[in-house]
This record gives sequence, C-alpha cells and structure tokens, in this order.
Amino acid sequence: MKIALIHSSKNGMAEMVSRQFVEEIAEEDEEPPPDLLAECDSDETISAVQRALAERHEVVLIESDEFAFHHLQESRPDLVFNMAERLSGPNRESQIPTLCEYLNIPYTGSDPLTLGICLDKSRAKEILSYYQIPNPHFWIFDCEDAVPDGLPLPLMVKPLYEGSSKGIKDNSLVRTSAELRERVGEVSRHYRQPVIVERFLPGREFTVGFIGNNPGLEILPVVEIDHAQLPRGAAPIYSYEAKWIWDTTDKPLAIFKCPADISAELQAGIEDLVRKVVKVLRLKDWGRIDIRLDEKDEPQIIEANPLPGILPNPDDNSCLPKAARAAGYSYNQLILRVVEEAAVRNGLAS
Repeated sequence: MKIALIHSSKNGMAEMVSRQFVEEIAEEDEEPPPDLLAECDSDETISAVQRALAERHEVVLIESDEFAFHHLQESRPDLVFNMAERLSGPNRESQIPTLCEYLNIPYTGSDPLTLGICLDKSRAKEILSYYQIPNPHFWIFDCEDAVPDGLPLPLMVKPLYEGSSKGIKDNSLVRTSAELRERVGEVSRHYRQPVIVERFLPGREFTVGFIGNNPGLEILPVVEIDHAQLPRGAAPIYSYEAKWIWDTTDKPLAIFKCPADISAELQAGIEDLVRKVVKVLRLKDWGRIDIRLDEKDEPQIIEANPLPGILPNPDDNSCLPKAARAAGYSYNQLILRVVEEAAVRNGLAS
C-alpha cells in the first residue's frame, strides 16, 4: 500500500505558531508555555515510524500544516497513518482525520468526533459518567469565573484541551483554596482555555495500552507509574517535570513498572474498565487509558488517549511502546500492527 505518514513535527509546528498568538503573549508580558510543543513529534520519532512502515509499504511524509490538504490530494495514498496532534484549539487532533474523510481516504486510529471528545476532558468524562464508568468528580472554570470556596481539597488542576502532561506541573495538585485559585488563574492565562479541576485520587497510578478493535481487542500489559521514584517532596502525580525534566535519556527515571505488580482481581478490574472505555468512546485501532485508584483502591478513569505517544527509544519511557515490548512486539511490529488493524477495519486487507 501507499501510506501517507501525517505528523506534527516540532519544527513544523513551531513555524505555525501564529504571529497573533506571539503578539498577544508579548503584550501581556508572558512567555509561551515551556511545554507548548510537548505533543509534537521529534524527528527521531517520525523517522522511526517511517522506517517501520517502509518494511512493507510505500511511505509519503506529510507535515500537518496548511499544505496538508493539497499534499493529500496530490499523493492520494491508500491509507493515512495519522499521528498529527496539531498545536492549538479543542479540535486540533480532529483536523487531519476530517480532511481524510473529506477526501475519502482511510486513516489509522479514531475518528474526528472521538478525538475531539477525548481531547475535551469534560465531554469524555460526561460520557463515561452516563455509562457509570467511574472517574473523578470535576468542575470547569473559564478565565472570568470566580473559583468558589468549599471545594473538597486536595484537587488536581489541568488545562481542559491538552495531553502529554501539558499544563500539569508539580504544583497542579493543590491543597488549599488559595493554591486552587492561583493555579486556575495561571493555567487559564498561560494556555488560554477553560480549566478542569478534578477530585484528587490518592491511590496507585496505571496506564494501559491496547491494540485492535472489538471483538479482537488486545489489552497490553499494565504499566504502573511508581510515585515513590519521584524526587523527594514532589507531588505524587505524573507531571510535566516528571515526564520531561526529571526523566532524561542520560538519567532515566525508574518510574515505570511493566507488567505492573498487581493482583489478578485488580488486573481483571482494570482490563474490564479499559474494554468499557474503548467501547463507549468508540476508540479505534490503538490507544492508551490512564487509571488511578481511589481511597478504597478502586480503579477510576483519569483520561483516554486515542493518539498515544510512541517515542522509539526505550530510555524515553514512552508507555505504549513499553507495554508493547512487554507483550513481545518490537517497535516496528507495533506500528505495522496498527496499520493492519486499520486496513482490516476499512476493508483494505483480505
């Protein structure tokens, strides 16, 4: 097959940061958030995926910029391998799959509606709650909203439309009303979007990858995020600092355990939750579900990630490739398996 690998490179997206956005920040004497490009792809990741696809397919590289539609029209691939996060807005992850549907080109992964719902954490949580899938209680605040007193502390404060721990810093776990108001204002100002405030779950934290589609969904080995490995005094959360600053290739943070050391009962409960989330949010081909235990050690859903990170270097601690390796897949086999699943789902494979 001819496959178009559509990506959002760090260099390409940096060039797309609009002059208006930069000027607005300058006018308010603000620096762009340090994690502005955290969800964009490194050259190393793009090259690794390209090499994997090239084992079996003809590959065309397309940056997810303003010329992507034209390049798709010209190349007319049989399938798009979509790893485009784009840069800003609540529908940024939906933009490339929408173009593919407009051009009637099949693509890997979830559809634009599912991508948009999962990026807007509140909409995803509303659906999960409707289906009685446990997730932390939450509140949404816009920049002009006054944060009321009396919310049950401690709480987690996050940007509403972000992933890759963007906007989730070590100070995102707040323990006083003053900290809550300060952090809500900071997130709203820096990320220019609503803020979601969630009840903090004090238990163990896990992330669970999956490949495929029902009824043949494959749940990969559970990864535990071990908060005990964080620096002394750090909040027990997987923050931006934990993901991008304290954990480096030169000094990897031994924060992950895969497979997680959990009971058979907890394993079954987690896998049951993952299957339910995949079904009700209509996730396709691959993804990763973040889970945390509450004060009763019951698992709850933190977030669904339909466009999971796939850093190729094992020292980079990218959770989906880590879980895939534990299940016996090489990096290339993981990428090609996603293609196979999308090809079968779209009627491209015998």
